[in-house]
Amino acid sequence: MRSKFICVIAFLTLLACFQITSSAEEGKDGFVPLFNGKTLDGWKLAEENPQTWKVIDGQLVCEGPRCHLFYDGKLAPFKNFHFIAEVKTTPGSNAGIYFHTKYQATNWPKYGFECQVNVSHGDPKKTSSLYGVVNVADPGVKDNAWYTQEIIVKGKNVVLKVNGKTLVDYTEPDKQAAPSKQFERLLGEGTFALQAHDPNSKVYFRNLRVKKLD
Repeated sequence: MRSKFICVIAFLTLLACFQITSSAEEGKDGFVPLFNGKTLDGWKLAEENPQTWKVIDGQLVCEGPRCHLFYDGKLAPFKNFHFIAEVKTTPGSNAGIYFHTKYQATNWPKYGFECQVNVSHGDPKKTSSLYGVVNVADPGVKDNAWYTQEIIVKGKNVVLKVNGKTLVDYTEPDKQAAPSKQFERLLGEGTFALQAHDPNSKVYFRNLRVKKLD
């Protein structure tokens, strides 16, 4: 009888620990971290130039030739969601945040959309552009300063915000066709990917988190 009592106590203790752990992973607002701040666990590097990406002081840092870093964790795939990340660019840098994409070993991702990361790079499509679809000329942010990028997808609608301000509100037309064989740019479902664009760009990402929506 005593052994059964001890087993019950042990089970309840284990259950309590599990609930605490689950609460720690999912915040009160429903957002779940995508990056643990220490390792690339849950992420998969493309095969080209994997040395471009590093984890430094709780940040994902890209500096080097083109390489994409894909979220490969248990939360994928994503369809309707609210994504938030803090981003910091250095002068002349270019990067991106892909969504509804899928892993590629090389080249620019064909699937999904890119939320542009670019404050002072020569490309006229600046930060928070829905690249090649709805482009932003002035996002109102500066290099060497953190800004918050939000990506919200509900059905056929995409909203991109910087520091709480909506810069893009796009609704995909019914029966939209892919604009090219190179880039599909259609909503569906998939994962996230961070882009290292070129050897002269250095960009920082931190506090990546997501909440799935109905």
